[in-house]
Amino acid sequence: MFWSKITALVVSLGALANADNVLTNQALYGAPNAHNASVQSLHLSSISSTDAFTALSHPRFPNHQVRVKKSEFCDPTVNVYTGYLDVDAGAKHMFFYFFESRRNPDEDDVMMWINGGPGCSSAMGLLMELGPCSIDMKNASSNGTVWNPYSWNEEANIFFLDQPVGVGFSYADYGETVETTEAAAKNIHAFISIFFETFKQFSGRPLHLSGESYGGRYLPVFASEIYDQNQLAMEEGRPTLNLQSVLIGNGITDISTLYQGRYEVECGTASLDVPFQSISTCVRMKTALPRCQAAMQKGCIDQFDEMNCRAAVAFCDGELSTGMWATGKNVYDISKPCEGNLCYKENDAIKAYLDLPETRELLGVETPGNFSPCSSDVGRSFNIHMDKWVAPTQYYVAGLLDRGIRVLIYAGTYDWQCNWLANKLWVDKLEWSGKALYDDEEWTDWTVDGGKAGEVKQTPLLTFATIRGAGHMVPHDKPAESLAMVSRWLVQNKL
Repeated sequence: MFWSKITALVVSLGALANADNVLTNQALYGAPNAHNASVQSLHLSSISSTDAFTALSHPRFPNHQVRVKKSEFCDPTVNVYTGYLDVDAGAKHMFFYFFESRRNPDEDDVMMWINGGPGCSSAMGLLMELGPCSIDMKNASSNGTVWNPYSWNEEANIFFLDQPVGVGFSYADYGETVETTEAAAKNIHAFISIFFETFKQFSGRPLHLSGESYGGRYLPVFASEIYDQNQLAMEEGRPTLNLQSVLIGNGITDISTLYQGRYEVECGTASLDVPFQSISTCVRMKTALPRCQAAMQKGCIDQFDEMNCRAAVAFCDGELSTGMWATGKNVYDISKPCEGNLCYKENDAIKAYLDLPETRELLGVETPGNFSPCSSDVGRSFNIHMDKWVAPTQYYVAGLLDRGIRVLIYAGTYDWQCNWLANKLWVDKLEWSGKALYDDEEWTDWTVDGGKAGEVKQTPLLTFATIRGAGHMVPHDKPAESLAMVSRWLVQNKL
């Protein structure tokens, strides 16, 4: 499939069909800091380390464009690229980071990582969890970051994407935001398609979508969009994306199980050997739990009435969440106190680092505003549109499994917010073609370097793994275990 080269002189009559598309893209996307260089295929190494972006467009995505530049950011041992996906005729811009694999970039799989929120930047995952470098909290380095030997790019080429528009360094010219996960999925598919179809070195490579938290909502929908678009592409004889698996860490997928899990974390032994919540609070929570579940079932699931659903959520939070908030504990890791922005001091350090003029210049950042770890505007917009409740996301998971897409659900046992038990509850009741096989499997220990990392239940398609002593952000708390888990998953070994 031919790619447009905007600055090219079209000299052959056979290229006239592309000329109209070229001129259209030039009008839509022309920018002083970008040059357009597109051929039938490109190798990423052909992208030079300059201040200018190379702009990539495709006739099948007339309202989308990818701009990419080589960067010296974060990992000096591999090729690093940053850039934007421009959508809606260039009015919205989604920022991404791409790191080639440290092992074998010409053969290793490709992964995409997204953080949750909704509205939180994947720079947090990059610089706090699984990226090639971590924010320097000890002022030990000269450039603000330190080497991460447990980065997931030890095993794969990996994207970190700030999505939806309005998150991190992603922005809109006129302030608009994407308002639902299903709408965001269209942009994700376009971005990945343009990248894979342009850089033929990645053509056919296994693709894995990964993330955490609200990623439990995002990722099943994104993967389903890719799968469905693949079916259309096959019917039309076009290239497809080699989607292989989805990895969800401490996700929020089925809201109906969330509060029961939180009760067990506080008042049971789901996370600690002895309940940490007061007896009086636990009595109140246990009394309220059946009413909460009934109200959620009726207002948010059976009838999906917005007013009743919001009332149910307000009741559940008031009766089943306020006790935890009053403890001062980190809701993402109950073994620690809540310190700093979103309970982690790293968040403010990352913001300060990414707002440095030299960092923004290195990345090629264009957004006029300062970096924010999480966007309240995006979160509010998703909430207004009831995104969390509008569709039972677990049905997307079942659909993927039924079509042969592998799914890994992993969870740190110290998380309260999107706790492991809530995830286990929805996975256990998930209706799909392999349910009987999954039900018959036993829980077993999985180990790293001879030590117990957690427990796992696995079938060829569905795996559920716990990580002992980790909170909401598993790679942050248990980096060696998280890398071992990913390494085994990518080659389809049992954990």
